Amino acid sequence: MVLKGQFLERPTLIPTVGGWVLEGMSHRGHRRPLVLVIPQPPAQGSGMDHVVGAEVAFAVSRAGHPCLRFNFRGVGGSQGPLSRSPDDWLDDVLAALVVARENGVSRDVLAVSLGASDALLGRLASVEPLAGAAFISPSFLSPADVARLPVDLPVALVLPELERAGDRAGLSEALQARGGVLEVVPGATSAYQRNLPLVGKAVASLAHQAGELGARPGAD
Repeated sequence: MVLKGQFLERPTLIPTVGGWVLEGMSHRGHRRPLVLVIPQPPAQGSGMDHVVGAEVAFAVSRAGHPCLRFNFRGVGGSQGPLSRSPDDWLDDVLAALVVARENGVSRDVLAVSLGASDALLGRLASVEPLAGAAFISPSFLSPADVARLPVDLPVALVLPELERAGDRAGLSEALQARGGVLEVVPGATSAYQRNLPLVGKAVASLAHQAGELGARPGAD
């Protein structure tokens, strides 16, 4: 029996078109959209158990949204050889998205990217409709990258205060122009050893915004 306030996570197997099986961790929820947490690419040496990804999963699940986080092929318990190919990464994300939608309450998905640039989420948004996109400490993101994202896509960018992030003022302006949100976490580096809950709070807020937009008549 799960008591109120408990954080129930379930190991989840994710089959891919290449025949590999990826490991994932899912959390049930009753609100739209579902949240897909995309780990840092394998080249950056991280996986689904990174503290930031776990915090995001906790925060959105506590807010009532179903969530799935996973490991790319060759990382952790995921089968297959470690890959540095963006095409392989996208295939893995799409496989995880299929499973997330099968287990979720709707097809609406908020994609959360940990550490990657805009490229992976941009490619995902070009082949799958997204309810929202969140970038957490992207390795590179320019104001032009933000401007190229679909205009009706709710976007949030989370950055640590104590690390440089390129043109932060330009990013803020580009986000404001499209109704996006820039959250600068005070006292934090990209490891978010300070004020980590603010990262989860920002993503949960974006999930709420995306859910409100998706609930409008004619949104489906």
